Amino acid sequence: MLASKSDGRMNKTRLPLGEYYRHQVDGKWCGHVDIRQELNESVVFSEALKKECERNRTLNNRHQLHFEAEERDGDVVGLKIEPGNYLSVRQLLTDEPSLVAESGFMDSLLDGLVDISSYLHSQGIWHVCYSPSSVLVRKGDNHVMLLSHGSFYLSVSNQEELYGDDACYVAPEVLRHGTVDERCDVYSIGRFLEQIFGSSSIPLEFRQVLKRATSETPEDRYPTVQALRSAVLKRRNGVKSLLALAASLVVALICLGIYFDMVPESEPVEFVKPVPRQPYDDLLEEGYGGDVDFTDSDSLTEEDRQTIREYQAKAEAIFRKKYEQEADRILNKIYNRDNMSNSEKIFLSKSRSVSEELAKRQQELGDEAGISGEKASRIAAEINERLSNQKRDALGGTNVYGIQK
Repeated sequence: MLASKSDGRMNKTRLPLGEYYRHQVDGKWCGHVDIRQELNESVVFSEALKKECERNRTLNNRHQLHFEAEERDGDVVGLKIEPGNYLSVRQLLTDEPSLVAESGFMDSLLDGLVDISSYLHSQGIWHVCYSPSSVLVRKGDNHVMLLSHGSFYLSVSNQEELYGDDACYVAPEVLRHGTVDERCDVYSIGRFLEQIFGSSSIPLEFRQVLKRATSETPEDRYPTVQALRSAVLKRRNGVKSLLALAASLVVALICLGIYFDMVPESEPVEFVKPVPRQPYDDLLEEGYGGDVDFTDSDSLTEEDRQTIREYQAKAEAIFRKKYEQEADRILNKIYNRDNMSNSEKIFLSKSRSVSEELAKRQQELGDEAGISGEKASRIAAEINERLSNQKRDALGGTNVYGIQK
């Protein structure tokens, strides 16, 4: 920074075309790009640069920086940038690294890139290289701004030499002079976001998105930048739904554990252990939406589905245990020697009352355990039939008069 101040140039950053910096002209700070001398020696590059300077005048997007060519002896040796205070994302995060963790910063950054990229694609232009050095922001509000676009220079023979250290942000097909379309920008934006987050701190909703976006094979990537952003939003909604489900299940299990702890039991009570949080770190997979669907093979990994099945099995086991105790108590009201000796009318009347009480307890305990009504009904029917058979068999030797076929 001190060196920059000493030569009167501020906010220096390397772009594929050359060095961008700010300097004072007549007391005002202006942006400027010095074109790399070795590039100017190429006739192919010089013609491409002149073509971009002409096209730049017609581009109309709030994220597009405009410039004028500075010529010398018929060659474009520099670019005069429109007024404003701009710096690279690399410089911004060097000064304020905590911005990445601030709410809304990464969303604003991605939205800006998608907005300008979508516009450029509609004009038949691809930016090609989104790197922390070449993506600029307006100082103060961090509004994304782009300057020069790589698709104007696809005819340059050595693409790796053109982009230098930033070549790692360029899609492989561009470096090999292959077919170039929107997917090359999907790749580059993915690499850019990976670098901004850092490999160890990529948020859950971005993790699988960036993995697909940066695939070496263009066909495996998202077809458009809008699809990339939609995938991020979809997974974010999925994370929220999954966490809400987890929270509900934990609360239900803990409440049941407390309930069992308070009710006297004739046998040891199996206490519910707190549900660990770790399994939820990577539950979101390809195709996952706002509604949770555990049968969708693209939604979760096999390990994640197994974790959910274990929680559900635990809830079912608790429901089964508690309902069997209640059913045994309720069925004793009709399956006893006194009641079996009553008339058929009295027996059937009590049976209906017992059936209603069983259904009520089934609903209550099913809701407490957090299992579906259909599953609760199936388990309850199985328990009712088994207990009824056991009690009828136990009374088989009794002289009963109530039920006569």
